[in-house]
Amino acid sequence: MKRLFLLLCISIYAFGIEQDFLEPNEAFKTSFEKKEDKLVFKLALGKDIYLYDDKLKFFISKPEKIDIREDLDVPKAHPYEIWQIHTEDLNIEIPYSLLKSKTTASNIEVQVDFQGCSKKGLCYAPMSEAIAVDFATSSASTSETKSVQTEVAQNETDIIAGTLKDGNILLVLATFFGFGLLLSLTPCVFPMIPILSSIIVKAGDSGNLTASKGFFLSLVYVLSMAVAYTIAGVLAGVFGANLQVALQNPYVLVAFAAIFVALALSMFGYFKLELPQSLQNKVNKTTDGKEKQGVVGIAIMGFLSALIVGPCVAPPLAGALVYIGQTGDAFLGGAALFVMSLGMGAPLLLIGLGAGKYMPKPGGWMEDVTKIFGIVMLGVAIWMLDRVLEATIIMYLWAILLIGTALYLKIFEHILVKVLTTVVLIYGILLFVGAVSGATNPLKPLDKFTSKVAFEATQKLNIVHVKNNEEIDLAVKASNKPVMLDFYASWCVSCKELEEITFKDNRVIEKLKEFTLIKADVTENNQDDKAMQKRFGVVGPPALIFWDKDNNEIKAAQIVGYKNPDQFLEIVNKHFK
Repeated sequence: MKRLFLLLCISIYAFGIEQDFLEPNEAFKTSFEKKEDKLVFKLALGKDIYLYDDKLKFFISKPEKIDIREDLDVPKAHPYEIWQIHTEDLNIEIPYSLLKSKTTASNIEVQVDFQGCSKKGLCYAPMSEAIAVDFATSSASTSETKSVQTEVAQNETDIIAGTLKDGNILLVLATFFGFGLLLSLTPCVFPMIPILSSIIVKAGDSGNLTASKGFFLSLVYVLSMAVAYTIAGVLAGVFGANLQVALQNPYVLVAFAAIFVALALSMFGYFKLELPQSLQNKVNKTTDGKEKQGVVGIAIMGFLSALIVGPCVAPPLAGALVYIGQTGDAFLGGAALFVMSLGMGAPLLLIGLGAGKYMPKPGGWMEDVTKIFGIVMLGVAIWMLDRVLEATIIMYLWAILLIGTALYLKIFEHILVKVLTTVVLIYGILLFVGAVSGATNPLKPLDKFTSKVAFEATQKLNIVHVKNNEEIDLAVKASNKPVMLDFYASWCVSCKELEEITFKDNRVIEKLKEFTLIKADVTENNQDDKAMQKRFGVVGPPALIFWDKDNNEIKAAQIVGYKNPDQFLEIVNKHFK
C-alpha cells in the first residue's frame, strides 16, 4: 500500500502548479567544454541561487569511482549559517594529465555532482553532469555528453513535498486524504476512539441518540480535530514552531491526564461534570441551549485531543510541513493537512454513525457501559503519562488498573464476565511481575525472561548521545563506519515503537552493529534541539539520518516516522549492503 501511494505521488508530477521559483535548468546552467589538453566545467547560477560546497563533487565515475576534487582549483566557498556555499558562477579546469594519472583506462566518464538552493527558501534536488572521455583519440566525446538534471533517489518526505510543489491540487488533496486513512490505523489515532465513544455513550443516556445525531457528534469532533492539526501544521511550517511539541510539556500532559481521571470518576458516578449554573443559565436561554452546550464541549475535546493525544510525525505530515517551510504556501499545505486529518477521522465518523444506528435502547446496561468507558478513560490517562513518567512506573500503573478492573467487574458472577475478568486479572499480575523484573513494554511484560538474548545484544550496541550540531559533526567524522543518527523524544509515541519493536528485532540488531549509532534527545525542544532538526529538515521525531563510511549524508535513506523491522531493513539494506 505504501508503494502504491508513493507511485501515485510520483505520477502526478505531470500536472503543473505555477511557482515563483526558477526551474532546475534555469537555476543551474551547466556544460562541459572540450579543450586541447583539458576539460572545462562551467556552471552558471541563476538569480538568488547558491551551491553547497560539501555537495560539489568531481570524480571519475567509470570504469571505477575515483575522487578528483582535491586535485582541482575550486574557488573558496563562503560561510552561510552552518554551511559553506558558492554564490558565483564556476569555471573549473580538469587537465587530461590529471585524469590519466588517476586511471590506466582509455575510456572513462567524468562526473560532477552538485546541489543548491534559492535564497527565497526552496532547495533543489541533487543533480549531476557527466561526459565521456576517450584517450585513444585524445578527445572528449561531446556527442556522448549527458546532462542528468533529474532527481536522485529521494526519501518519502521529499517525494511527498514534491507532490505538493508539482501536483494538481485536486489530486494532491485526494492523495492526502488517502494518507489520512492509512494514518488512522496507527497508534496515534487509537486513543481518540474511546474519547469519542465515551461522548456518544453519554449522549445515549438521554435515549434520543439516532444515527444522524451520532454522525453529527462525530463530525463536530473530527472537524475540530482537523482544524487543530491544520493550525498546528501551518504554524510549524511558517514559523518553525511546533505547537504540538509545546503541548507535550510534562505539566500540560499531567494536567490533561488529571482531566481524564476526572472524566473517569464522573462516569463511575462519583460526581457530575457540568458547566457552572450561571453559565448554564446563559446558554440555556435558547431553546436548543443544551444541544449547543454539548456541541461546544465536543468541539473543544476534539481540538485538544488532536494536539495532546496524537503528536505523531509521519512522512505525509513531514512532507506537508517541509513544503510550507520552503515555499511559504500555507494555503495548499494547510488544505493538505486538513483533508489528511479528515482521512484520519473517517473511522471516527463510522463509530458515531454505527453507535447511533445500532446502539440498543437505554436501560440499566447503559450504566455498566459507562463504567467500562470510565476504565478506558483511566487507560488514556496512563497512556498520556507514559510520556512523562519512568517506564517501570507506567508498568505498575497498568498492572494496578487491570487488577482493579477485574475486581471491579466482580469476577465471580456471570460465566462470560468471569472468563474475561480472569484474563484481565492474570494479565494485570503479569504486568506487575514484569514491572518488578524491570520490563518497560506493557505489551511484553515478560520480556526480560523471554527475550534475554535480544536484550543483551541491544545492551552491547554502543550509542553516542549528542546535544548539538557540533557534537554530531565530531561523531560522524570520528567514525570509520556508516553512521545512523536517531532523533528521539520521551513524549514521542512512534519513537517508543521504534525502540520496543524495531530496534529489538534480532535482524535489526545485527544490522545496527555495522553502524556507529548516535542519538539526539529533543524532548526539551530547546535552541540546540531546534538547530539540529532544522539542519536536517526534521519536523519532529522520530527521524533517522544516515551517512556512509566516507561521511557523506545519504539523504535518500532518511526515515521519518515508525517503520517495522521489515520496512526498516528494506530501506537500510537498499543503501548499505
